[in-house]
Amino acid sequence: MDRRGFLSALSLAGASILTATTGSEPAQSNAVDVRAILDDPDAPVGGNPAGDVTIVAYVDYNCPFCKRSEPDLQRLVSTDGRIRLIYKDWPVLAKSSVTGARLALAAKYQEKYEAAHAALMALHGRGPDEAMRDAVAAAGVDTAQLDKDLDAHSDAIMDLIRRNAAQADALQLKGTPVYLIGPYIAAEALTYDEFADAVAEFRAHMGR
Repeated sequence: MDRRGFLSALSLAGASILTATTGSEPAQSNAVDVRAILDDPDAPVGGNPAGDVTIVAYVDYNCPFCKRSEPDLQRLVSTDGRIRLIYKDWPVLAKSSVTGARLALAAKYQEKYEAAHAALMALHGRGPDEAMRDAVAAAGVDTAQLDKDLDAHSDAIMDLIRRNAAQADALQLKGTPVYLIGPYIAAEALTYDEFADAVAEFRAHMGR
């Protein structure tokens, strides 16, 4: 059974999504639409699109714990080479969190989502709107085109943010960051070793 089939089987059976090795609480998956989480065509995807392990990251650009885990997550994705990373912008901490999510998702239309994401994650503390715009511009995003895409795709961007929020609600998530790693869930900041251990455990379970 592939990674999606395994996660779907857990959901259809009404089982809890298993916890990662960090001791986080299990989230009940009865109402979770796994296909919507894994296969939303508008969700930005990084890493290896054909990877054998999927990590889904629910993050907020004002979240210090998200920022703490981000370098380790990106290092694992880069060094492993077989991880599909799905970004879920879930702005819950401040009004500027929505600004950050909208900027990153608008940058996707010029294939600059990951550059914008990295720049926003690198900001120290809670970033005001202007600091977020400056960071995205410094990352190589064309701001004139960005503004056009923010206007032209405003409804689609907000619809995606709302879908991400609905998924988080179905998963009974309480805040950011949250990482789904195969069938495992960790509602906390993770280190490189913790990410790697969860990935290895899932591969061992699947016989890979």
